[in-house]
Amino acid sequence: MTEDRGDRLERPSDQSDGDVPDAVAAAESASAPESDSTSSEPDATAHENSDPESTASTDATTFTAEDLVVGYPGTDEPVIDGESVVAAPGEVTALVGPNGSGKSTMLKGLADQIDVDEGTVLLDGESIEEFGSKELARRLGLLSQENVAPGSLAVEKLVQHGRYPHRGYFDGLTDEDRAAIDRAIELAGVGHLRERSVDSLSGGQKQLVWIAMVLAQETDVLLLDEPTTFLDMHHQLQVMGIVERLRDERETTVVVVLHDVEQAARFADYIVALDDGEVYDWGPPEDVLTEALLADVFAVDATVSHDPLRVTPRRPLDED
Repeated sequence: MTEDRGDRLERPSDQSDGDVPDAVAAAESASAPESDSTSSEPDATAHENSDPESTASTDATTFTAEDLVVGYPGTDEPVIDGESVVAAPGEVTALVGPNGSGKSTMLKGLADQIDVDEGTVLLDGESIEEFGSKELARRLGLLSQENVAPGSLAVEKLVQHGRYPHRGYFDGLTDEDRAAIDRAIELAGVGHLRERSVDSLSGGQKQLVWIAMVLAQETDVLLLDEPTTFLDMHHQLQVMGIVERLRDERETTVVVVLHDVEQAARFADYIVALDDGEVYDWGPPEDVLTEALLADVFAVDATVSHDPLRVTPRRPLDED
């Protein structure tokens, strides 16, 4: 069935295997619709006036998945079974859905972190399976949920690991690498933490540092798996502010898994709503986030208001 992509791991030359942070290993292993409520297939014409590929900058990277089937060893049925996703080029696409809906599994399939049983993930029209490990890591970045670094590692040292796809195995840092590291640290707002050890930071600070490491890759596409979960409001806004800057200043194509529907409504350009491993609907937040969808997918009675778009949960609905 599926297996972890550890066989594609390429470790930085300046640290031992035992010291490789999990998020670095994850990045390296990546390198080693409106429908009715009874249908899982997005209506291809429902959002024809908001087609992500027709509205985005021509310089931005296209990133799509076609007919994906993704599962895990030991399970009888795939988690994602024949679903397609279009990430708006140069914009922010949020994957939303209840727990167990397949959001993170979908993201791992897109990131080449787990095997795709069927279907294709395309980067500018080319299957990611055709890319070499470092070539893919120069184009596609991933921040996973599980990030663990040696406690004694300094922040700047951790961020440096984001440059591994751009370096030879025995090469030191170039001026270009150092400039990219400085840009990543500035964008993440962690310059004041540069000399601190990672284990001395708060949870929110650590998340910003991990983001800085991924930013140092300077990829065309960035995938973020629940980057604001467990963070306080201040750090959540910092993280989503970084996502906005990537879109507005760099035209990065961003796919982000979010638990908070209101956060998705505020920051995402497009939303893909998943329900039990199927794409229930997709499109701009104002089209997707309806009271009917919140009831059907999230089992929540909520009101939705516009100008600005706002979701106000009222009560949980009984689930069958």
